[in-house]
Amino acid sequence: MKSILDIQSKLLPDLLEVMQKRYNILKYIRLMQPIGRRSLSTSLGLSERILRAEVQFLKDQDLIDIGSSGMSLTKEGTTLFLQLEEMMKEVSGLKVLESKLKKKLKLRDVIVVSGDSDVFPWVKKEMGRATTTKMKEYLTDRNIIAVTGGTTLAAVAEMMTADFKNRDMLFVPARGGLGEHVENQANTICAKMAEKAVGNYRLLHVPDVVSPDAYQSFVAEPSIQEVLNLIKSSSIVVHGIGDAITMAERRKTSPEDVQKIIASHGVAEAFGYYFNQEGIVVHKVQTIGIQLEHLDKIEHVIAVAGGASKAKAIESYMKQAPHSILITDEGAANQLVESHT
Repeated sequence: MKSILDIQSKLLPDLLEVMQKRYNILKYIRLMQPIGRRSLSTSLGLSERILRAEVQFLKDQDLIDIGSSGMSLTKEGTTLFLQLEEMMKEVSGLKVLESKLKKKLKLRDVIVVSGDSDVFPWVKKEMGRATTTKMKEYLTDRNIIAVTGGTTLAAVAEMMTADFKNRDMLFVPARGGLGEHVENQANTICAKMAEKAVGNYRLLHVPDVVSPDAYQSFVAEPSIQEVLNLIKSSSIVVHGIGDAITMAERRKTSPEDVQKIIASHGVAEAFGYYFNQEGIVVHKVQTIGIQLEHLDKIEHVIAVAGGASKAKAIESYMKQAPHSILITDEGAANQLVESHT
């Protein structure tokens, strides 16, 4: 396949460019369907005139439907898209980027999707789709899946689809989350994933950050203790990686602790732990839920984070999580591969 593409690129240099453009149109329609032409034009950075011609071509090939609510892929369009996907990763250099990043960060596996979620918010949905595909690879007959909160994990939940192999799936929040925007709370994401995957869920009705006294009181509750035991028994954990200062501000961290994080050169946050560029914990908040030491006993840990602005945070966290699977985007991956730190 690669040799054929190499020959085509020499004899018909415009062919791959046209194929990439039409593939991107199909990909975006699949993620956002139904979608109007104007929204599609803005999102892809194509003029409406150029897009109109491309859309007409795809419609003539019976790859898309155009209805009153917008455009969507036909069954044939979806099949073609899935057949094209791996080939386009090869053509666009994403496979090489994945290989470089896996080697640099010494990770178990890396998946890179095209685009930069800092620039195009829809790229989070593409990371979400890649994450749900990877999750399904790891499913067994009985599964406990723990998920954290945040906008990236909310995109994962949105892209979740049913697994039709009648597997036993129980979704649990990896930690408390009351106090955040409700749509980004681990509880909400956990319930949405279960609904879309046709699984079950249990919720953890506790704040994200608690005082030591409150922590002892909460974990003594039998119902909370039961959920915590399920979380520790997870077979799959899916979590995000945050920028240290952004997460500290979101948690309304005291000015003293924010200064401590800054002075310690904190760049990343995950599970209530703050890490410097070397991957060393420089600050920790008392959270109810999964702790860093629990991850070593969990078979599959999937970290999902993207955007060029997250590159330092990803590199920092991954220095102490080599058995993780990283799902990221081109924006972050390029920054990570090019950096010399």
